[in-house]
Amino acid sequence: MNDATPPPPSVEQLGRALSAVGQLIARVRDDQWSAQTPCTEWTVRDLVNHLVVGNLVFAALLRDQPPPERGADHLGDDPVAAYRDTGAALQAAFAQPGVFERAYPGPLGIASGADRLRIRVADLLAHGWDLAQATDQPAELPEDLAEQALAFVRTQLTSSSRAGRFAPAQHVTDDAAAIDRLVAFLGRPVAAATT
Repeated sequence: MNDATPPPPSVEQLGRALSAVGQLIARVRDDQWSAQTPCTEWTVRDLVNHLVVGNLVFAALLRDQPPPERGADHLGDDPVAAYRDTGAALQAAFAQPGVFERAYPGPLGIASGADRLRIRVADLLAHGWDLAQATDQPAELPEDLAEQALAFVRTQLTSSSRAGRFAPAQHVTDDAAAIDRLVAFLGRPVAAATT
């Protein structure tokens, strides 16, 4: 199965990832926004702001526009709406003709629009898992997308590109859920109870 070519990325896959994470965000209780996340430097609000900024950054990149201010709070008084609206803008940006074939610069080099979509889906899913852990929710994220994201990041993340960005890969059983294997590969410890 590992030799099988993954399906080409699609805006529909992005929409499914955005929706699954959006459902987690919508269920954050008022008293949980200041809770710590597995990304220890971030609270739940910081993490959701990171997701919104990511949506804005990728949409700006695809539209040849300047990126948003990264250090600013882009959530305002309605984090759920901020995430939903920026997710819709991101989907529209990826739906532009020719986006998947075009090359775009990034912090780790040049990548096609198709690979930029794969990167965004992997980031959404991993941080969706972080959010679920921080807010005591089940990490109900699309298993097929997590499997594809894991296959992709395994080809992209080398020990040199991991340095300073990701912790070393953590142990998880081979039969663990794909989302658990994805986040463990990205350096997050996964408790045995979640596998």
